Amino acid sequence: MTPKQSPSQSSSSSVLTRLMKAFQVFCRGMLESLPGQLFMLTIVLVAVSVVLVYFPAVSNFRVQWMKDRAESAYLAALAADVAEDEALAEEQVRRLLEGVDAIAVSRVREGRNELVLSSGPQYGPMIVSDLTETSWLMHIRDTTEALFAPAGRLLRIRAEPEGRAGELIDVTVREVQLKAALNAFSRRIMLYSFLVAMIAGGIIYLALFFLFVRPMHRLAESMIRFRDDPEDPSRTVVPSGDKNEIGRAEIELAQMQDDVRQALRQRERLAALGGAVAKINHDLRNVLTTAQLVSDRLATDKDARVKSMGERLVRAVDRGVRLCETTLDYGRAEETPPARVDVNAHTVIDEAAGDAMQSEGAVKWTNSVDSILMINVDPDHTHRIFLNLFRNAIQAMKTRDGDSYLGVTAISDGQSLVVEVTDNGPGLPEKAREHLFDAFTGSTRKGGSGLGLSISRELARAHGGDITLVSSSKEGTVFGVRLPRTLD
Repeated sequence: MTPKQSPSQSSSSSVLTRLMKAFQVFCRGMLESLPGQLFMLTIVLVAVSVVLVYFPAVSNFRVQWMKDRAESAYLAALAADVAEDEALAEEQVRRLLEGVDAIAVSRVREGRNELVLSSGPQYGPMIVSDLTETSWLMHIRDTTEALFAPAGRLLRIRAEPEGRAGELIDVTVREVQLKAALNAFSRRIMLYSFLVAMIAGGIIYLALFFLFVRPMHRLAESMIRFRDDPEDPSRTVVPSGDKNEIGRAEIELAQMQDDVRQALRQRERLAALGGAVAKINHDLRNVLTTAQLVSDRLATDKDARVKSMGERLVRAVDRGVRLCETTLDYGRAEETPPARVDVNAHTVIDEAAGDAMQSEGAVKWTNSVDSILMINVDPDHTHRIFLNLFRNAIQAMKTRDGDSYLGVTAISDGQSLVVEVTDNGPGLPEKAREHLFDAFTGSTRKGGSGLGLSISRELARAHGGDITLVSSSKEGTVFGVRLPRTLD
């Protein structure tokens, strides 16, 4: 049977479990948050810098330690020279060697190696470090080896005393002394490096936090708040005015949020407009039905002029009825797909011009489209395309003095027919050209909706064609309408 835990043991286990979970949450937050990632990156970079600084520093300490031993040994050798007439007692030799922490001291002079001081024969592996020839890379290698060297090794140091060119001093010491000094120096430098790293890392972290992390956090919070309620103007980010990339990002984000808010408002207005149009459409169809009955009677009148006007009125009313029937479908989806048939380009353009000039006023009209050219289009859609273009041109020409001119020419372009609509109006303002084909924004006259060109281009593109602005100046404007030809 499993022994039951005491209440104190159960409480300790519960506390330990909660601490472990809290530590896991903290670690996950450090890994996933930008401040945590920045803090960890700072620690890693500081640790790398400490390692890069440590090995040259400890190597330089080792070299200086050996130079100090060599200088001390040289002084001891000089002391022995003073007493060269007398034999040094064993106690004196021991004191001189203890003063330099050495086992033996020898001197190389004029090519001869002279043993000056010695404590007797020593046994154990010996390594030699020649300070006159070793490079700094070899010093780093030897320092690393000394830090992990086994006990009992002897170190023979060869150096040139200061002010004694051509003379060498050899001093033999126990390597354990150097290893102890290196370990003590390592502890000191690691402590100092840790303190410097903490201070430098903290300064770097705070600098990066206030310069980058906090502005990015503010941007993220602003986007989240804007997402929750994009129509609230108070949720728009307030640019800090900084000239760096984050400052520019704040400006662009504020502009984007304003654009989105305006788009949402426009969508609401369009939705309200769609409801109003649906109601008007219902009543308008009833009115057009009555007009259709009257126009049918006029089209059968015996008077030729009345009959001609009646036939034109029948066609206009029929188009109006069909337009009303497709209005709601357009609001729910897209423009009704074109029912394409072969029609005479000259005729359909002439009819659109006649309707436009009858409602907008008389202008000098020229139709230079060849009467044998056929296009494969929806007649009603094509009529609407040119009717919108002609009406816009006639309205623009009302603002200038003199005779108004409106004309069309056609150029066959392979499988397409390009019809150019030319007027001698005042031209389009530069500002209007930027949003010329955008609904509700491309109008150039007061009270205009900007729907005409937008609808015309949509209808043309539904046929695989397009409408483009060819040119516009003070002498007039030219639009190009590309429509599919009837192939023989």
